[in-house]
Amino acid sequence: MKKILVALSAAAMLLGSSVATLAGSAYLVLDAKSGRVLASDAADALNHPASLTKMMTLYMTFEAIHRGKIGWNTKIPVSAHAAGMSPTKLGLRAGSTVSVRDAVNGMIVRSANDAAAAMAEALGGNEANFGAMMTQKARQLGMSRSVFVNASGLPDSRQITTARDMSTLAVALINTFPGEYRLFSQRGFTYAGHRIRGHNNLMYRFRGMDGIKTGYTNASGFNLVSAVKDGDRRIIGVVMGGATARSRDDRMAALLNRYMKNATSGGGAKLVASGAARSKTKPVEVASTAREMDIPVPEPRHDDIAQAITAAGTTAPLDRPAAQDELQNAGQPDSGRWQLQIAATPSAKAAKAILAKAQSRTGAALSNASPYTEVVGKGQSKVYRARFVGFESREAATSACDALKKQDFECLMLPGQG
Repeated sequence: MKKILVALSAAAMLLGSSVATLAGSAYLVLDAKSGRVLASDAADALNHPASLTKMMTLYMTFEAIHRGKIGWNTKIPVSAHAAGMSPTKLGLRAGSTVSVRDAVNGMIVRSANDAAAAMAEALGGNEANFGAMMTQKARQLGMSRSVFVNASGLPDSRQITTARDMSTLAVALINTFPGEYRLFSQRGFTYAGHRIRGHNNLMYRFRGMDGIKTGYTNASGFNLVSAVKDGDRRIIGVVMGGATARSRDDRMAALLNRYMKNATSGGGAKLVASGAARSKTKPVEVASTAREMDIPVPEPRHDDIAQAITAAGTTAPLDRPAAQDELQNAGQPDSGRWQLQIAATPSAKAAKAILAKAQSRTGAALSNASPYTEVVGKGQSKVYRARFVGFESREAATSACDALKKQDFECLMLPGQG
C-alpha cells in the first residue's frame, strides 16, 4: 500500500503504545465497500463535531441544488447574524450577497462560518430551524446520536455527534453526491481576488486521500474525517478529540496505513455505512428562502434526544472551559487585544515544546508575541493550552495565524483581556 510520507516509527508509537487521551478522544476506521468496522475506540461516545458540522450543511446544500431549490450561481443574502460569525470566515458583509458556489467552496476550503450561517438562513429561514432540519436529515441517514443546532460547528453544548455517525455522513456524501464530493479534494479557490488555501493538510501528504473535513473547538479537540482509496479498496477514517492538529493527522495516517490492507477488494460502486447506521426514513424537504417557512419541519427536541442517548448508556462529552472563561489566570502576562491558541496538550512540557517549535518555524510573524501555557480542568480532563499572546490588533493576530497554518499548525484566534 502507498505509505504516508512520515516516519514509520511515529506510526508504530501511535498504535503500539498507550497515549495520553483527552475527553472526547475516539476513532473509527470503516471498510466502506462492506460496511465493516476495521478498528474503533469509543466510536459511539458523544463528542462535539466542531467544523465537521459543515459536512451536513454541505449535504443539505447539495440536496437543495439537486432538487432545483437553488443553483450554483444563486446569490444568497448575508445577514448581520451571518456576517458576525467568529473566524474562520470569508469576511462576508451584512447586506451583501454570496453565490452558492462561493459559499460551498468557502465551507470546504476555508471552513467559513459566515458562509455556513448564510446558507443555513437561505435554506431554513433561520439557523435554529436549519439545525432542526439537519438533525432530522441525520436521523434519515441513520445518524442516531447526532444533534445539530447551528450550521458551522461553532461551540454549543447541545451540538453532538459520534465517530460512527460522522463516518455514516461521509459515506452518504460520497454515494449521494459523487460529483459534488470531488470539491472536497480541492486545495484552494479564488474569492474576491484572493487565493484561499485549504487547511486539511493530511490530504496533501497522504496518497489516495480525497477528502474530507477537519474541525476544532476547545470542547471538541482536533477532529478529522478522511476518505482514502487504494486500488479498489476504500476506507473512511474518523479521529476525534486530538490534542493537536499534527497528532490528530499522524494518528489518522497510522490508522489508515495499518488497516487499509484489511479492507475489501472489489465489490460494487456504492459504499456502505456500518450496520448500526442504516435507516429507511422518508426524505426531508428543504426550503430555498426564508419566504418558504411553511414547510413541516419540527423544532429541535434536544431534551428528548438527550434522554434517548442516556437510556442507551452513553456518557455525554465533558466540555472544556468556554473561551471567555479561559483567560482568568492571575499569573498571565498582559495579553494585548488578541491571543492565538495552537494546541491543547496532556502536559505542560508538550505545550511548551509545541510553542517553541511553532516560534522557530514561523519566525517574524511571532517576533513580538509571547508564548504562554495555561492549565485548565482537573484529573483526566486536565489539559495545557499552548498560546501566543500580546497581539495589539486583529490584523497582527490574523497575519500570525495565517503564518502558523502555512507551517501545519492549527490556530484559534481569541480576544484578550487587554
